[in-house]
Amino acid sequence: MVSHFDAWLDEAHGIDFAFENGSFGGAMTDKVSGATVPENRVWPLLEQFFREEMHRQTIVPGALDALGRIGEIADIVILTNIGDEAHPWRVEQLARHGIAHEVVCNRGGKGVPARAIAQRHGATRVVFVDDLPVHHASVAKHAPEVFRLHMVAEPRLAPAIAPSRHAHARIDDWPTAAKWIIERLES
Repeated sequence: MVSHFDAWLDEAHGIDFAFENGSFGGAMTDKVSGATVPENRVWPLLEQFFREEMHRQTIVPGALDALGRIGEIADIVILTNIGDEAHPWRVEQLARHGIAHEVVCNRGGKGVPARAIAQRHGATRVVFVDDLPVHHASVAKHAPEVFRLHMVAEPRLAPAIAPSRHAHARIDDWPTAAKWIIERLES
């Protein structure tokens, strides 16, 4: 999503997005003035992108095959940090890429909803995959029994994000991640 967000910010708003620095808030600058985009504009820009530009997002290489392999042995639930109003858009976007799994929308930390999803499914083995360290901390706090995989699949962003100390592993490609996930689910 990040590379598509970057292109849209440039085209539609004249904003440079240096996502290589690892921070959404400090990464946006006005191309004309050079001023940092104020924090109070960041979420509205993200909201607008999700509302109007989700069609730009492409599938991460290897993700569809990996999800297919994982889906043979486990229920897959996509816990996404966008508002409930975006649920139908997210489901449609994923379906266009051949991904047809349950989608749960959330705002804030993902630990409490991850625990609720696991309980609802009666899951005895759960693997949580996310690119943001803050969500691994939340899951470690609220669902410590869950295996946590830190994955930053965007190659330009991955070097800027330090491995989460709350994750059990850091793997940034789906073929390797699928193997790790399946091992945890089958152990």
